[in-house]
Amino acid sequence: MKQEPETNINRQGLTAQRLLLQRYLKSAPLLFLFFIVGFVAACAPVTSGVLKKEPVPAQPDRDTPVMKKDQTQQAYQDFTKASIALSRGNYGDAQKYLESAIREDPQSAYLNRKMGLLLKELRKYPEALAYARKGVVLEPESITGIALLGDLYALTGKDDLAIEQYQKILGLDPKTQRIRLLLTTILVRKKQFQSALNHLDILIEQNPELVVAHYYRGRINLEMGRYKEAEKAFDETLKLNSNLEPALFDQATIYQMTNREKEAAQAYERLLALYPDNIPARERLVTLYSKLGLEEKASEHVKKIKEQSRPGAPERQALGLIYLRQGKIDESIAELDLIVNAWPNDYKSRYYLAVAYEEKGDIKKALEQLRQIESGSKYFVSAQIQIAHLLITEEKYDAAIKVLEKAIALEQDKIELYLMLASIYENREEYDKAITVIKEGLKINDKSVDLIFRLGVLLDKTGSNELCIEQMRKILEIEPNNADALNYIGYTYAEQGIKLDNAIELIQKALKLKPESGYIIDSLGWVYYKKGSYDKAIHYLEKAAILTKDDPTINEHLGDAYLKKKKYEKALLYYEKALSLKHPKEKQLKEKITGVKELLKKKN
Repeated sequence: MKQEPETNINRQGLTAQRLLLQRYLKSAPLLFLFFIVGFVAACAPVTSGVLKKEPVPAQPDRDTPVMKKDQTQQAYQDFTKASIALSRGNYGDAQKYLESAIREDPQSAYLNRKMGLLLKELRKYPEALAYARKGVVLEPESITGIALLGDLYALTGKDDLAIEQYQKILGLDPKTQRIRLLLTTILVRKKQFQSALNHLDILIEQNPELVVAHYYRGRINLEMGRYKEAEKAFDETLKLNSNLEPALFDQATIYQMTNREKEAAQAYERLLALYPDNIPARERLVTLYSKLGLEEKASEHVKKIKEQSRPGAPERQALGLIYLRQGKIDESIAELDLIVNAWPNDYKSRYYLAVAYEEKGDIKKALEQLRQIESGSKYFVSAQIQIAHLLITEEKYDAAIKVLEKAIALEQDKIELYLMLASIYENREEYDKAITVIKEGLKINDKSVDLIFRLGVLLDKTGSNELCIEQMRKILEIEPNNADALNYIGYTYAEQGIKLDNAIELIQKALKLKPESGYIIDSLGWVYYKKGSYDKAIHYLEKAAILTKDDPTINEHLGDAYLKKKKYEKALLYYEKALSLKHPKEKQLKEKITGVKELLKKKN
């Protein structure tokens, strides 16, 4: 059947523990991008400094005309003065002397690059860009100049232009590790994971011992939910550097997310033996030991956290989150409330304080905390989505829509806001409005797989099957191994009764990517049903029903297959189960149940 990828948008009924784990996955990429910057910097040349990366231009020769000779001589002298001023930390004087040098020799690519680099150091990015662009115009194949331009585009949020410059450099010199790493970082930020992985494959082929490439590969696979590949990459990372803290933490995270609690606990303990001040690891251990029934060990780590922080200190946040996970809501509120009173701009603590109030059933206080999270904060988007969610639970749909529209006006590039707003319209079956919202989001990021997928689903719901498939194929152009898109196309063909062999190929490919997905297995069973291979259909549909027990459509499919085999008792069993699970097409299902009961009467 058609399965929609899990997002933070459909979070109605999420437990605090699931929310916290999702929050880790959402925030972890940001933390790891900071970590990656250190590695990228390490790939830069050893000699550094704004005015010391390239040879100084030669002094004029004997054949230069006198006027030109004087100008070049003056430019050289001003450049020397700029270098001296810079060595003394006098950036203002350095800028003044460089400006003078460029006035004397405006066609010097070297001087324009140096000014661009100096202004970059001074964080005067728009001015720096003007000089960097001119430097590239004057020397189009200067890797140093192109790299500077790419860096400035990245710093000013112009990712597509940065990618273009970095790709130029790789065309000139494919072995430039720093540039390939920077390009990979941007691709991850844009969620173009497969392209990022392709670049990492090249890096590892060029240098099998490049620790950062292996670690980055693990982080991307973790983000994609490909835990086996992520674990393998982290293992390789730790073979090369056994004490790398982020890799140790993420390896333990993999164990935890794949329900290997004992291995996870051992991994976090190993990490803490090396880095005893890692409170997030200690926080995770408390949760694990509580789950394993080892309350004494859990208490030991709670005690350690208390020893390492004082009430109201930001470090105490971990304790508040532990209590939240354990269902100790009042204790969680007490800890987090102290923090936000002492540190009003600690928006993470404020966000989870709101979650705690929600768990307690105090929606008014939850909304009060969420509304204090300001635009620009990492938690602003999540707060706005949560406000909308709480308003929806109170059936205040128009108010929820207004909250999201205002949030989009403040942070137009946040795809999650468009998805949430569209979901409200979708749930109200206002599909045209939902499609309009998604299209607005695609104007901001036309490569967003989440937005394209949602558009495809909405088009499907309006009966535009061909347009839906067109959107799913767009996803496959961006991510050829997107299991959800492959499955959606295959299932749509099955529903239409067309291209059934092609549908099997697509769904089998999706199943290789997600072998334990009950929804994809259901799709395969449904194709065989449409082909008239009812025994094969039942085989796969039974497996799907075991993996995804509470899905009404899967149970209905199984009832249909048993009906074709004239096993009426089983057909009735699954139809009635589908009805009890609130099947969206209740009337049609009741008609099927009535029909099977009639057949049973005739049989008896």
